[in-house]
Amino acid sequence: MEAKEIFNEWQQATNLPDYLSDQLAELGKDPKWIEDAFGQDINFGTAGMRGRLEPGTNRINLFTVGRVTEGMARLIEEEGEDAKQRGVAISFDSRYHSREFAEHAARILGAHGIHVYLFDDLRPTPELSFAVRYLHTFAGINITASHNAKQYNGYKAYGEDGAQMAPENADRLFAYAQKVDNIFDIKAAPVTELRANGTLQLIGEDVDEAYFNELKQVTVDTEMVKANANKLKIIYTPLHGTGKMLYDRAFRQGGFDNVIPVPSQSIIDPEFPTTIKPNPEYRDVFEPGFKLADEVNANVIIATDPDADRMGAAVRKENGDFQVLTGNQIATLMAYYLLRHLKESGKLENDYEIVTSVVSSALPFKIAKDFGIKTKHVLTGFKYIGEEVDRMNKEHDGKFLMGFEESYGYLFKPFARDKDAMQGALMFAEVASYYASRGMTVFDGLKEIWQKYGVAYEVTKAIEMPGIGGQKKMAELMSKLRSEHLTEIGGSKVVKIQDFLKKETIENGQVTTLEGFPESNVLKYFLDDETWVALRPSGTEPVIKAYVGVNKEDIESAKKAADDYQEALSNLLK
Repeated sequence: MEAKEIFNEWQQATNLPDYLSDQLAELGKDPKWIEDAFGQDINFGTAGMRGRLEPGTNRINLFTVGRVTEGMARLIEEEGEDAKQRGVAISFDSRYHSREFAEHAARILGAHGIHVYLFDDLRPTPELSFAVRYLHTFAGINITASHNAKQYNGYKAYGEDGAQMAPENADRLFAYAQKVDNIFDIKAAPVTELRANGTLQLIGEDVDEAYFNELKQVTVDTEMVKANANKLKIIYTPLHGTGKMLYDRAFRQGGFDNVIPVPSQSIIDPEFPTTIKPNPEYRDVFEPGFKLADEVNANVIIATDPDADRMGAAVRKENGDFQVLTGNQIATLMAYYLLRHLKESGKLENDYEIVTSVVSSALPFKIAKDFGIKTKHVLTGFKYIGEEVDRMNKEHDGKFLMGFEESYGYLFKPFARDKDAMQGALMFAEVASYYASRGMTVFDGLKEIWQKYGVAYEVTKAIEMPGIGGQKKMAELMSKLRSEHLTEIGGSKVVKIQDFLKKETIENGQVTTLEGFPESNVLKYFLDDETWVALRPSGTEPVIKAYVGVNKEDIESAKKAADDYQEALSNLLK
């Protein structure tokens, strides 16, 4: 059907909540909005979907959430009675309608006789990942839009391993969802009925306690922390989100008592009033923390995004200003600390492994090589890091030390199989304690690493391509780049190309097979000045992610080079 026809169906629907009816009446005055909101179904990529909170098939709302959940229910039914009894764990964040969507999903699954474990209140994304494993459920659902602005929400599907659902099952789920004939007529059982027959079970403190017990493993040098944590004052902000639920207990359990929350950002608020976009990579989200840090003389600020899977940090420099660290810099500090500790304690073995995505910094790998341990590149998405953990466990081929992504995601103990900001916050606090024990700041520590290994600096930008034609434009640009085989970028010669979709490497005019990766729409270029750049269309947002990693002698020249290459990429994608 045409967009206008589908729009008319929504107008005639009798079970739209008042807020959706009001939005439909107002936004429907714009023909362009109708075409965008109803001209296609919302994309289900990277095991989930994310979009604006509005009516429409290309939006996030009660009915698109219902359709995808009906798809999951049919997938589980196909798997059989055991899968239905194992059921689904469901969590949600602090955004508008998150609780409503979570309960709606629970009611739809319950109508199919599928057991549901629903968190009694908002919880961090990594705790949902943990809950799937702890409760041995068949799947998980997380209602969140992570670090997006307040106008957005989303839906993530998880597999039984606690990682975001693998592509095969995600494709099956979406195929079932596409077969739903009438999204306004999906059966959802009453909560009272499901509670009465035991199909719906609330969870909360019971899972929290088990999760906290696992968090104890994250700290690697408890004696050092005990001796030095009181030298620190740490400012913490949950950015109005789920980190507030756990941070105080997590830090205190880890030995960090001098953690001071940012009052204005510790209010659970879907408006995210202190920032436009609650993403810990942006300096503006730290502004209230900077002010508080100056008042109490603190040198470290830790921030978690609203669903507490990403963790960012800012540290004071010698001139008194704060430096907001990149995700790669945070990972570099953590990797160096862990390896140094293992070596100094006589526990360093060469079968330890660091795992990261193909678009993350090369510096931790350089450090790992210096310490003589293994490294592994995987595709973007923490499920691939989880797959490598499973492979190591199954084949007894290595010990997982840490996994990270440049987008502020870290994992140290794989009791969760998604990035875990609580683990990241505890490890970063331990790193800060270590440098305090040496009379140094964290930024001093980063400079020490640069002096030893050279300066690596990375910049990631999201080049937006919104609207109904956005996906098509992204596809056309990536296809064009594949056919052109770029020979230079920003004035530097391309010496190697990795194409993760065609699974081939092009070097010196020779094409060889790129082994060890599933197909993915990613292009990575290696330049003759040791720079690498990569392009990856997002699976959940209408953007192409552009990544640049440079290696220079000093941070100033590195920053300039990275910015210059980003400008070259922006011009390339116009």
